[in-house]
Amino acid sequence: MAITEYFVRYLEQRDELSPQDLARLRAIRTEHASFAAGEVIVPAGSVPSRSCMMLRGISARSNRLVGRPDHRVITALQVPGDFVDLHAFVLSKLDHSIIAVGPVEVEFIDHAELLEISRNFPHLSRLLWMATLIDSAIHRQWLVAAASLRSSAHLAHLLCEIYTRLNAVGAASDGQFQLPLLQRELADILGYSPIHVNRAVRDLRDRQLIRWTGSDITITDWKGLSSLARFDPSYLDLERVRR
Repeated sequence: MAITEYFVRYLEQRDELSPQDLARLRAIRTEHASFAAGEVIVPAGSVPSRSCMMLRGISARSNRLVGRPDHRVITALQVPGDFVDLHAFVLSKLDHSIIAVGPVEVEFIDHAELLEISRNFPHLSRLLWMATLIDSAIHRQWLVAAASLRSSAHLAHLLCEIYTRLNAVGAASDGQFQLPLLQRELADILGYSPIHVNRAVRDLRDRQLIRWTGSDITITDWKGLSSLARFDPSYLDLERVRR
């Protein structure tokens, strides 16, 4: 499946695409690239001339504090269908790195393509803008979850979100998905120690809300998991409306 098809699903969850919109999306010229776990897809401080979409796997935004090069904070996760660094189209440079979490495949799209779309396809331009706004909404919700949820509930919220985003583009179903994150990487996301994360995973298992083996996760009790997490997917803006 071409990355544009995942992105088409992402958009069609939220709006109706005209035949002209679909034709232009599917005509986007891309350059395929693969990355191994831990490889940098886009480095911090770069001035990119292209943006990338996720095709397979998961990538992460990684920020480091000045003077603390050994201290990494993961501030976002991207899944298939996500336009990872679309904001780089209008920013002078990136303030974070994008790193592969497990094996990753992406499609790079030249900014000249995006410029042409923004000039000649106003509806698609609004939808690209929408994608960056949803990305911001996810980041805000991470801050809310970090401030109001603790341990098991915080982890549950992350699992609910990732599954919902994957399911929306057809990359996960029946409560099953893959999350190739090490516990130290989960600790970077949630702001806990790896020991704390280990306890949270064990707690969710003991409550029989999930099964988690390696990178394979099955949500066995969606109602229970989402209730524990106080998960409300409205911030993902999955309602189909004209924009």
